Amino acid sequence: MTSPVDLLREGRKEELWQMCCGFMYLSLEQFMVIQKRLLLEEIELLKNSELGRKVMRGAMPETVEEFREQVPLTTYYDYLPELVEKREDVLPVKPAMWVHTPGRAGEYTIKLVPFSERFLYELERVAAGVGLIASCNSQGDFPIIKHMKSLSLAGSQYYGSGLVGYMIQRAFECECLPSNAERMAFQERIGAGFEEALSQGLDAVGGLTSILVYLGEMLRQGAIWLDTRFLLSHPKASARLIKGLIKSKLAHRPMLPKDLWSVRVVLGGGTDNAIFRKRAEELWGRRPLELYAGVDAGIYATQTWDYEGMTFIPNLNFFEFIPEREWFKWQLDHSYQPKTILLDEVKASENYEIVITNFHGGVMTRYRPGDMVRITSLRNEKLNIDIPQMVFHSRADDLIDIPGFGRLTERIIREAIENMGIPCAGWTARKEIIDDRAVLHIYVELEDHYVASEQNVTAAIYDQLRKLNSKYHYNVYTIFGDIQSALSLTRPVEVTLLPQGAFSSYISQRRSEGATLESLKPPHINPSDEVLSLLGAPRVVVEAVPATEAERAAAR
Repeated sequence: MTSPVDLLREGRKEELWQMCCGFMYLSLEQFMVIQKRLLLEEIELLKNSELGRKVMRGAMPETVEEFREQVPLTTYYDYLPELVEKREDVLPVKPAMWVHTPGRAGEYTIKLVPFSERFLYELERVAAGVGLIASCNSQGDFPIIKHMKSLSLAGSQYYGSGLVGYMIQRAFECECLPSNAERMAFQERIGAGFEEALSQGLDAVGGLTSILVYLGEMLRQGAIWLDTRFLLSHPKASARLIKGLIKSKLAHRPMLPKDLWSVRVVLGGGTDNAIFRKRAEELWGRRPLELYAGVDAGIYATQTWDYEGMTFIPNLNFFEFIPEREWFKWQLDHSYQPKTILLDEVKASENYEIVITNFHGGVMTRYRPGDMVRITSLRNEKLNIDIPQMVFHSRADDLIDIPGFGRLTERIIREAIENMGIPCAGWTARKEIIDDRAVLHIYVELEDHYVASEQNVTAAIYDQLRKLNSKYHYNVYTIFGDIQSALSLTRPVEVTLLPQGAFSSYISQRRSEGATLESLKPPHINPSDEVLSLLGAPRVVVEAVPATEAERAAAR
């Protein structure tokens, strides 16, 4: 069977583009036909598997409509203990690969997801398409880059953040630098990768956008040490370094990655892409193409060469969307089963929690990854793409991910507040963007008659959170070294003190509205603007994302 690398070698650009990027030319009706056809195939596989029947709660749907009516929404807890025990006998299809990412601190240590051979086959082509799009010029034309060299900034192919990069490398037979990255710690890998890239050149780089910035800042600050003996024995590396130094001196600034290489592909992702993408472009000389991807389902959506909203991928997962008003009902009462809509029913400028069902023998079924996305427009008018466009908006569950600081759960934050020695009557927390920094913003009501400043409470909670990392190991960024300093994320915690009686007033108001006993209290993690308003907190913007050209045009 013809693969992307076969077409690349033979210079068959049009066929390569159609194989890997043809989804962009589908009408929305064609997109939905693919979605529903693949879902019906997946339903039959789920019916014939033990874990599939478990998560569907015994339902035996025959149609897409019955599937959405009868099968409950799920979270990762619904797949325990089978997935963390890697029980292949209960799965719809024997997996070809198990991909993992850190679990929830204090709850389960690792999160494992199986992918079938067919899923990986489809994912490789989508990943190849992402690589082609990332190399495009402003007219959408891409160069033929044979023997591409890429810098390894993510984990292995078995790790969530490394899977997409591995698939691109596999699709085009890229050479990954350093050549023995699998056996190295991250800091060692960076030094070795830079040495090889200086000697051999560099075509592509990708990873979390915050890590791209971190790496560029390391070079700018002179924190990447290069062995003098290596430079003396590798004339090409020395020449490249000297050329980079000259460029930086002429520009009257420290040396940046773009002084050393003219990379053709830069891929970025993560929940903080909107914050770091401009700095990444300044450092690397090319804007990162943003992906929406996850360990649960591969690639959900990708930007195109106009670097505006992202286009959904039709053939890896079935998409459903929980409207924000439905999500808000669920947030107030977790026993409520929110209603979903499909991609051909979404509206522009509205937010939705995304729900996915894996195709090709995957097992994640009506699964809530915990993400809120924003539909920026119903189509890309500039490129004539007839598929709704999206951007990542915020987390929609009880996980807070602060780059350089860690992934925090309710349990960790609660323990830090309990241990800080300052009595409080209630609290709620979420991630916010303050002065172009992602911070953990905690809203606290102190107990009656207790006096403390916001600065003192902030310092006390931050100190306790740092201590708890040795217990829960929630800071997954520690493998990157002192990333917090490199990204200028000094103490990424903010506290706002709520007025006295804020939580009791909230409960009284909810009771007057007829709320059930279970839904009287506000959520501790990721409260909505409405919840904060009822608590008397000043209004702020969560995960502010710069407007796209389509949104700016609509506003005009």
